Amino acid sequence: MAHLLGLESVGVVRGARPVLAGVSLGLDDGARVGVLGRNGAGKSTLLALLDGTLAPDEGRVTRAGGTRVVTVGQSDTLPGGTVREVVHPAAADHEWASQAHVREIHAGLLADVGLDAEVSALSGGQRRRVALARALTQDAEVLVLDEPTNHLDVEGVDWLARHLQGRFGRGRGALVVVTHDRWFLDAVCTRIWDVVAGHDGPGGRAPVPGRVEAYDGGYAAYVLARAERERRAAAAADKRANLLRKELAWLRRGAPARTSKPKFRLDAAAELIADEPPPRDRLELTRMATTRLGKDVLDLEDASLTYPTDDGEHTVLDHVTWRLAPGERVGLIGVNGAGKTTLLRLLAGSLEPTGGRVRRGKTVRVRTLSQEAKELDAVAHRRVVEAVEEVRARVEVGGKELTAAQLTERLGFTRERAWTPVRDLSGGERRRLQLLRLLVDEPNVLLLDEPTNDLDTDTLAAVEDLLDSWPGTLVVVSHDRYLLERVTDHQLALLGDGKLRDLPGGVEEYLRLRREDEASAAPGGSGAQAPGPEDGGAVSGDVTASGPSPAERRAAKKEMARVERQLEKAAARVAQLHEQLADASAAGDVDALARLTRETREAEDVHAELEEQWLYAAEAAG
Repeated sequence: MAHLLGLESVGVVRGARPVLAGVSLGLDDGARVGVLGRNGAGKSTLLALLDGTLAPDEGRVTRAGGTRVVTVGQSDTLPGGTVREVVHPAAADHEWASQAHVREIHAGLLADVGLDAEVSALSGGQRRRVALARALTQDAEVLVLDEPTNHLDVEGVDWLARHLQGRFGRGRGALVVVTHDRWFLDAVCTRIWDVVAGHDGPGGRAPVPGRVEAYDGGYAAYVLARAERERRAAAAADKRANLLRKELAWLRRGAPARTSKPKFRLDAAAELIADEPPPRDRLELTRMATTRLGKDVLDLEDASLTYPTDDGEHTVLDHVTWRLAPGERVGLIGVNGAGKTTLLRLLAGSLEPTGGRVRRGKTVRVRTLSQEAKELDAVAHRRVVEAVEEVRARVEVGGKELTAAQLTERLGFTRERAWTPVRDLSGGERRRLQLLRLLVDEPNVLLLDEPTNDLDTDTLAAVEDLLDSWPGTLVVVSHDRYLLERVTDHQLALLGDGKLRDLPGGVEEYLRLRREDEASAAPGGSGAQAPGPEDGGAVSGDVTASGPSPAERRAAKKEMARVERQLEKAAARVAQLHEQLADASAAGDVDALARLTRETREAEDVHAELEEQWLYAAEAAG
């Protein structure tokens, strides 16, 4: 494969502190690289080295002749003018409209954005899509994207992943992307660059500069490789290694249902996860939550919400009934403007419905993690530990009593950063502090609105670990598919029609429903109506009346357990036959090879059929 870009022993210094040192990386034609690292580790510095906006203090950056690099940063800095002028500067309409791949980009990113609209008048999400469209329509060998999924909904992330998969193959350029969206990393990237932050030298010695470690595969393969690397390294931090093993245990146990996950060899991780308990004991979780909350939590009863617009009225909810159970963990997805944040405000009590009612249990204590961290403005002058102690000095987590200082360390604050004024924190640090202050207030119902904003993958793993041991009721609004699968048990959707729909098939079912709606709405479409009760849709907006009944869910879980036992036996049989095949091949026994090949094929067919049965049962179990 042709070489496009390279870093040779590159180092970058800021003041007297080395940010990166000894970085040697190569970017070849067809590469799709994901860049990970904690906030402040040097990810943006690495991107600036690649696109040529920063010169290294040592080493050199090599670039093949004629290689053009296009970058989309986080700030979405765009020139003035209309959308048409920004996306296609100095190009006549017939020049770009005649190209199929450009029309595809318009359909995927700009369907609801008028080409004659002024960019300055667009929303943040629309500006993000315009910036992406501007970059994707350019003829460049290397595309560099910094947090491209910010402000995109689930559909937008899905479209972008599919587009990048198809675009960057062998001979078609290379992609470098910084993102905390782990589903996106698995779907798009074939290699990971992990930027490891530098730190102060021990005993007052010179600072240790940051470095970049390279891994093959997407996020799931990266978790495995990194866990094994850290296990072998004597100096690996025990706390981070434990989080990685827990993450790996979840990946292993969810393998049959998560069909989009890369098929890396999980058996190599058996030693790592053999003694790791399940990430969440649902029966224990439900019992604890019921004790704290009582029978009633939050109920929407025939609730409607409309508000006036210039064109009349907009209906957010239309006679919706939804009952949240103690310990329930729900993911909420939907189109932009469908009312996800509005629904959280109804549950929190900061907004009342225009019809029906919201009934709250007497012992319910609701707290909301908003998309903005404005509530921290009141404690901007305080230090991080003091901002936590203001809410509560000590709290019990997972059966252990922790101080505010211990909690801040658990959520990724070093001792130095824990005593930093809140006003001086980065966006990711403010987000972590915002969540921590909510948790120490000991709510029993937690509403999270896009909780992954500004968080790196290590911090996300720590947050998810904390939520695993949290016993209350959880409602999460997020476009992060990995997070939804990780911390919630089932998902619901707002499709913009005022109804709340159960999704037994999760995000994939939501995307299928959206594609069907778009196809029926398009000219020449079938005009088919939205799915009704028989295909898992909501009945008169009542989520409790859709999907499997509790008895059906229990039966499906028993079926899952039965099939899992058969799967283990089938997998063992396949492994045994593969060993026998190897022995027969080494011995040159042609007859045995023919017989064992036939038996192996039959055993693999049985295993595949059992996996399909498990998947159907998992969907029925919710």
